[in-house]
Order: sequence, then structure tokens, then C-alpha cells
Amino acid sequence: MDLASRYKVHGALETLVGALTPIDHAKGSTNEVQPALMNTDLLSRESESISLLLSLLSEEDFYVRYYTLQILTALLTNSPSRLQEAILSIPRGITWLMDMLMDREVIRNEALLLLTYLTREAEEIQKIVVFEGAFEKIFSIVKEEGGSEGGVVVQDCLELLNNLLRSNASNQVLLRETMGFDPLISILKLRGSTYSFTEQKTINLLGVLETINLLMMGGSEADPQKDSNKITNKTVLVQKKLLDYLLMLGVESQWAPIAVRCSALRCIGDLVAGHPKNLDALSSKVLGEEPQVEPALNSILRIILRTSSTQEFIAADHVFKNFCEKNMEGQAMLASTLIPQPNSMTHASVEEDVNMSFGSMLLHGLALSESDGDLETCCRAASVLTHILKDNTQCKERVLRIELEAPMPSLGAPELLLHRIVRYLAVASSMKNKDGKPGYSYVQPIILKLLVTWLADCPSAVQCFLDSRPHLTYLLELVSNTSSTVCIRGLAAIILGECVIYNKSSDSGKDGSTIADAISQKIGLTSYFLKFDEMQRSFLFSSVKPAQSHKRLTRSTAASMAEIEDVDESDLSDQKNEDHPILTSIFDTQFVNFVKSLEVYIRENIVDVYSRPKSDVAVVPAEMEQKGGETDKDYIKRLKAFVEKQCSEIQELLGRNATLAEDLARTGGSGHSQPELRVGNGSDRVQAETLRRDLQEASQRLEILKAEKAKIESEASMYQNLSGKLESDLKGLSDAYNSLEQTNLHLEKEVKALKSGGASTSPDIEAIKAEAREEAQKESEAELNDLLVCLGQEQSKVEKLSARLSELGEDVDKLLEGIGDNMGLPEDDEEDED
Repeated sequence: MDLASRYKVHGALETLVGALTPIDHAKGSTNEVQPALMNTDLLSRESESISLLLSLLSEEDFYVRYYTLQILTALLTNSPSRLQEAILSIPRGITWLMDMLMDREVIRNEALLLLTYLTREAEEIQKIVVFEGAFEKIFSIVKEEGGSEGGVVVQDCLELLNNLLRSNASNQVLLRETMGFDPLISILKLRGSTYSFTEQKTINLLGVLETINLLMMGGSEADPQKDSNKITNKTVLVQKKLLDYLLMLGVESQWAPIAVRCSALRCIGDLVAGHPKNLDALSSKVLGEEPQVEPALNSILRIILRTSSTQEFIAADHVFKNFCEKNMEGQAMLASTLIPQPNSMTHASVEEDVNMSFGSMLLHGLALSESDGDLETCCRAASVLTHILKDNTQCKERVLRIELEAPMPSLGAPELLLHRIVRYLAVASSMKNKDGKPGYSYVQPIILKLLVTWLADCPSAVQCFLDSRPHLTYLLELVSNTSSTVCIRGLAAIILGECVIYNKSSDSGKDGSTIADAISQKIGLTSYFLKFDEMQRSFLFSSVKPAQSHKRLTRSTAASMAEIEDVDESDLSDQKNEDHPILTSIFDTQFVNFVKSLEVYIRENIVDVYSRPKSDVAVVPAEMEQKGGETDKDYIKRLKAFVEKQCSEIQELLGRNATLAEDLARTGGSGHSQPELRVGNGSDRVQAETLRRDLQEASQRLEILKAEKAKIESEASMYQNLSGKLESDLKGLSDAYNSLEQTNLHLEKEVKALKSGGASTSPDIEAIKAEAREEAQKESEAELNDLLVCLGQEQSKVEKLSARLSELGEDVDKLLEGIGDNMGLPEDDEEDED
């Protein structure tokens, strides 16, 4: 390309860049036409233009390649799918782009940015890019730029790497088996000034942590190899000492930005989830330096109890949630450390908990709120205790025996931990936080979640809960308290239901029937079941997500993700605020589904309670005593009649109760809370029940009659169709019979004619010949007439042509001379030659 042509190409490319670059208007209308978008759309429609632009990348001129990359980036930004298809259709399109990564720095950076756009949601392009050596080139650039200390180029490299690994198991396997995870993990090594975290360094570390999270996901949900790939990735990552780097970033580096600490803690939780070896590795990790070392789990618990950041508490709680999930040995190990400390140690400051065991620190957090009037630390400790007790009966029984000393010896004997938790629940509605404002909106729900988990499938815990009569009274009041949130009332109703379904007590004042009667009398079954439906429609239960969604780290979202803004405590004063990040994380899918299953079980069991007699209750009226002078025979006879009458009334009442309970269970979710209607006296109830049964019987008879009517109509329709079919078949047979009769008659006539004719019926050959000759003559005459007509027409044409030639001065006779005589001349000439 000569100099003049080069300048022309420069000008054309610069013009295209300008035409595709949006014009920023400070106060432009949203409906205003965007010329850049229109130009992009027009250019991207022409596949030849895309091919031409890609071919320009092989030019040696720097500006040609630079402007071409800018044009392709603009096209990809505005029309990504169309340009992706166009590039895929060009044989060496992606190869040319990958070659740009090894070009000069400016070209390389533009090509890197272009590839990050190109590989989003394009699996085929991702595979080709990886095949072209993307992993090696990405890590080479990252190392050259200084790793986590690098600039925005490292960020673009990590974004490209994440695009290649996201939901793509084959690329993850290729990275693991070729380069390995060492180049990735090495980026997490803090170089230079460990205490220095610029915004760009924070973004780079978040990018690496996102990559690790993608590897722990294992691939797309539809990939059958996802689970095995996930386990393998987690195993290799821990073998490469990733857990040490994550603990350094998330736990030990308290000077690190909150966003990095939270992301590292979430990665720790995901790394151990469902992986027994990684769980053991985390439980055996110790942090710090001699002589002050402590288990990593203790350090994470301290973060939960002491952090002022809501997001950091959620992330640290995520670690314990995943650590305890289906890990009964880990739960037992943590529960075994729950040993109460002396009263002096219980009231020690939080800073003095360094030498405490895990359980002592947890109990310290549960009891600390008693002295400083703040239940926030208590509810955080309660959340951790919930994970320890979940689905583990042995841990529930063990923790049930724990007693805490009273705040002051003068206040009485030690108090069971369960009773202390219930007391905190009652105090939470009236206590204020550190700023003197009303308590946090998430304290009561978290404590209620602990109680729901603790009492589930644990009769001993139910018995312990009911040992204190005020507990039941408080729960009944809490369910009916309109000032509480829908979620709080619903969870309190669940706990009441657990006191019915998991109640194995034989004490007449604490058994399931007594609790059910208390619910019916104090709340009313309709209102009680309505609390479940209101809770299911609440924000916390209706908006729960199947899994935690991870926001992508891109250039547009990087700054917001690097600076996590915590919840303003002033917004927490409203007790009805259920849209709190702590609540939305604590009430995850598993707990919501568990509560829904409990709700169904509670409805069924309460119906069953009202359907069976109270076997342990015996009523002996005074009139059942033998009267003076009454013989044994008369007494037995009178006693038998009384018992039969009582049995009849009991069975009738049980049936009526079961019917009413079923109706209430079905209509509990009618959607509108109305005052419960109560029947005034027994006669009205009996009359209403009789009318209801009569109506039910009439409805059943009506349904039977409707079914019989439908059956008769169906049979009538079937017979009608069958009759029509038979009639059609009969008509067809009749027509066929008539046709056969006519054919038979015709054949009989022919037979008779042949018999009467005899030998004289031989054909007259001469007559036939004469007839044929006459027909041939007629045909010849017709053809001759046609020829004569044609000759006449030709003759008229010749005459007209002759007249025209004469007018033009030609000698017609001379022209026609010899035309007819020369027809056979060629043959004669040939014979002469021979």
C-alpha cells in the first residue's frame, strides 16, 4: 500500500469511527434518534464489510489496525449477536483477532477489550478463542502487567478469562489439565505493600475471586458433568493452597477493603460446601503466629460477632452455613465446645475473647446482650447456633442441657439456654439498639428461625419449651399481635404448630391436644391458619431466589462492586421493614421450603388431633356413683345406658370437630382476614350441623343423578351413531344388489342372442372391408382439402410478393426461373463427381 492509498484508508477508517461513536448530549431527549446506532446497524448488516475490516488487521500499518479494532468494538457494542455471527462465518476471523494480543501495547489493549465483548454469551467463539491459546496469552499479559498490582489491562484480562470459563465445563477442564490453577492463585499473593489497596487492585482481586467462584460452580446447570467437575476443581484448588490465601484476604487482612473480605469469605464457604476433605481442611486450619494462634473457625466467628458491616456478617455466616450443611461430625465438633464460662468471664469485654474456645465465644455472644442492652450480637450468635443444630438431633439434645448463669447471683438459679433465647425474643420487641432507636427488624425473625430449627423433630426441645407456661402464653400473644410483621406472626404460628406435632408429652396440661385447644380458644383455627398464608405471601417468602446470584465484574460494574455500601442503620428503625439484606440472606430457599413442608404437616396433624379422643382423660360424674338401696343389676344397667349415651355423643362431637377442622384447614388461605364467627349455644351448632349434612347429602344425590344422566345421554348418542352407520351400510348393499341384477339381466340377453344366432353370426368380412375403405377415402379427401387450402394461401402470398417486387423494379420471372427445375441438381452433381 503506497503512501497516498494509506492516507485514504486512514481517512475512511477515521470517518467510520466518528460515524459509529455516540454523541453525548447533556440534555438530549430519550426519544431522540441516535445516528451512531443507525450507522452501526447498517454497517453490521453487510457481512462483506465485516470480512474486509477483519482482513485489515493483517496490514502492517499501525493506524489501520488501531482504527479497525475501534470500529469492530463499536459494532460489537451496539450489535453483538450480528457481529458474532459474521465473525464466526469468516474462516480466519478470530485468528486475526487473537494475533493482535501479541501486538504493540495499544493494539493489544484494544484487541483485549474487543475480545471481552465478543466472548460474552457465545460458547462457540469461546471454544475457538481457547483453542487459539487464550489462556497462555491472558496469564502472560497479567504477569507482564504486575498481577493484582496491575492496571485496567489486568481487569480486562480477568474479564475475558471469566467469559471463557463461565458455564463452560470443557474450558474449565482444559485450563485445569494444561496450565493448571497456579497462575490464577498466584495473582492472590499480596505483593509490595500489603496494607495498600488501591481501587484498581481491589477490582483485580475481585476479578480473581469471581474466577475462583466460576470454577467452583463447575459449569452450566444443564451439563451432566457439572457435579463431578465441581468436586474436582474444589479438590485441586485446596491442594494448591487456595484456602490459605482466602483466609489471608478474608479473615487476617482486616485492612483489606470490605468488598474483598466479603468475596473471600463467600469463596471459603463455597469451597467447603459438600466436600468432606475441604471441610476437614478448614476445621484444622489455624491462624496467627505463635504463641497467639487460634482455629480459623474461631476467627470467622469473631468476625460475625464483632463486625460493624452487615455485608461482612452475611458473608461470614455463609461460611458456617455451608460448613454445617450435612456435616454431622462438624456440627458435633462445634457443639462439644459449648461449655458455659464462669459469670465473670461471661461479662468480660469482647476484646478479651481471644483465648476462649469456639463454644465459649458463641455462648459469650448469646449472653453479652444481657449487660449492654443490645440484642444484635445475640441474634448473630443465634444464627450460627441455628446452623449447628440444623437436622442434628444429638446436637439439639446436647445444647438443650446447657445452663447460663443469671446476670447477677441475686436474680436466681442458672437458666437453660433455650429459656434464655425465648426471653430474648420477648425482650427484642421493646429493646433499643446502641443509638437509642427501636430494635433491629431482623432480631426477632432470626431468633424465631433458631427456635423453629431447634424444636423441629425434637420432642425433648418441645417439652423443655413448654416447661415454662409463660412461653406458650407469649407465643399466643405474638401470633395475634398486629404490630408485629407478617413474618414474625407466621414463624410464631409455626412454633406453636411444632408444639403440637412433635409433642410426646403425657402430661394433660402440656400435650398436643391441650396446645391445639389453646390455639383454637385464643386465636381461632381460621385466624391461625391464615397466618401461614399471609407469611407465604410476604416479601421474604415470595421473593426468595433458588441460589445466590453473582453479579458479573465488568468495566461498568467494577466501581460499584469495589465499594460496598452498608445498610444505613437509620433505615432499620421501622419494625415492618422485611426488605433487609440480613433477612433476605438468612431466609434462604432451604429454610423457606422447610417452613412450607412444616405448614402442611401442621395442618394435617391439627385435623388429626380433633379427630381422635383424648385417651388419657377420664370424666367420672357424681351421678355415676351407686345410689343407696340400688341393686347391682339396676346400677349396672343404668351405668351401661349412661356409657352408651356418652359414647354416642363423643363420636358425634369427634366427627363434627374433624369436619370443622378440615373445613378450616381448606379455607384458611381464603385470602381475607375476617373476624371469627362463633356459634352461641349447643342447639344452634347441632341445627347448623344437621342442615350442613342434609345439604351435603342432597349435593351427593344431585351429583349421582348428574352422572347417571350423562351416562344415559352418552349411551343414546352411541346408539344413534350406530343406527346411522347401519342405515348407511344397508343402503350401500341395496345399491350393489341392484347393480348386480342389471348386469345379470344384460348377460342373459347376450346369451339368448348368441344361442338364437348360431353359426350365421360370423362377421361379414367384405362388408367390413368396404366400410374401412369408405372411411379411409373420407379421411384422404379431408386431408386433400386441407392441402388445397394451404396451397391457395401460399399462392396469394406469392402474388402479393410478386406485385411488390414489380413495384420495386425487379424482374419477377427472372427471379423465379429455374426454381422448380433445380430441386434435384445436387444429386445429379454428386453422380457426375462419382
